[in-house]
Amino acid sequence: MTVTIERADFDEPGLATFLQDHLDDLVPTAPQESRHALQLADLRRPDVRLWVAVVTDDPIARTIVGTGALAALEPGHEELKSMRTDPARRGQGIGRRMLRHLLTDARSRGVRRLSLETGSMDFFAPARALYAAEGFVDCPPFGNYIEDRNSVFMTRLEV
Repeated sequence: MTVTIERADFDEPGLATFLQDHLDDLVPTAPQESRHALQLADLRRPDVRLWVAVVTDDPIARTIVGTGALAALEPGHEELKSMRTDPARRGQGIGRRMLRHLLTDARSRGVRRLSLETGSMDFFAPARALYAAEGFVDCPPFGNYIEDRNSVFMTRLEV
């Protein structure tokens, strides 16, 4: 399986569905006020950079298997958003590759700190473990977030 990571093309067939599946996955995990995933329109903002991981083994068909985004918070500080791996492909290293790609992109642009919000429920335990393994540590709420028992906040300095 050949997976490549590239900037998202919002006209690509399947992207809107993949992103909506991400939002749908989150519905049973927490009340609406505790779900902070970006809608498609928000991912199009100029201060957000969205990437896709695609399987390109078939020259005719591309399959989106992951997404990840960075959203500007303040100079030198960005937020990790829209991290998702196709459930059928989890455990294959796609999420780790995407996260490392995002770290590299942020570093190349002079970003010094990346932060994220994720769920506190068991559903999010693999994501929290991935982030911790890549140097993210728990932190207080940042940006416009407030303390929420359904959220875990993490940050990484020295991106």
